[in-house]
Amino acid sequence: NNLVGRNKHIKYEWAEALNNVVQHTKPDFGLQKGHWNSKQFLNDNPVVLELGCGRGEYTNGLAKLFTDKNFIGIDIKGDRLAAAGVVAHRENLHNVAYLRIMMQFIDDFFEENEVDEIWLTFPDPRPKDRDEKKRLTHPHFLNKYKKVLKPDGLLHLKTDSAPFFDYSLDSLPANKFEIIASTNDLYQSTWNKDHFGIKTRFEKIFYEKGFPINYLIAVNKKEV
Repeated sequence: NNLVGRNKHIKYEWAEALNNVVQHTKPDFGLQKGHWNSKQFLNDNPVVLELGCGRGEYTNGLAKLFTDKNFIGIDIKGDRLAAAGVVAHRENLHNVAYLRIMMQFIDDFFEENEVDEIWLTFPDPRPKDRDEKKRLTHPHFLNKYKKVLKPDGLLHLKTDSAPFFDYSLDSLPANKFEIIASTNDLYQSTWNKDHFGIKTRFEKIFYEKGFPINYLIAVNKKEV
């Protein structure tokens, strides 16, 4: 336990030292709202979020492939974000940042229409009925995504949970997201290329156990 605690302490020190990790302990926390490109990335490229990014495998992977986009991984686990930020720093990924917040506060940190694209990669499915409001495709969250996403901005969802996927297939259209692609088996579908061969740690585990990956793309159809 002492070793685990020490490792976490080291990672918190990393997070404090890294410019690509934004968290409540830093003086500029929250000042990026509406200014992510000018304050963090120093360019005008499209902004892409990964919600529940964990150790940032997907965020960093996408950033390597799309150097003309800015990627922000969001999670509440500080040690995971520190590890993700270290990898981005070592690999000179200047188009990556990590933000430590809970998802319900997303619209406090991004201005309306500031985001071009959102990825939801293997969110907690929250299968119990009493936890429905905590599902990241519940209307409470979708309204926040809709606000920060540009009109016609894209939302991608990947999950191994069929019940959560079915729930999302209902909740998204009911909240002004148009589903333009959907599959219950990503790797055997025409959209296989859309995940760019990047697998998160959880995805590798699910895939190796033979679980099919559910995937959809939805378009933000909010009124302008």
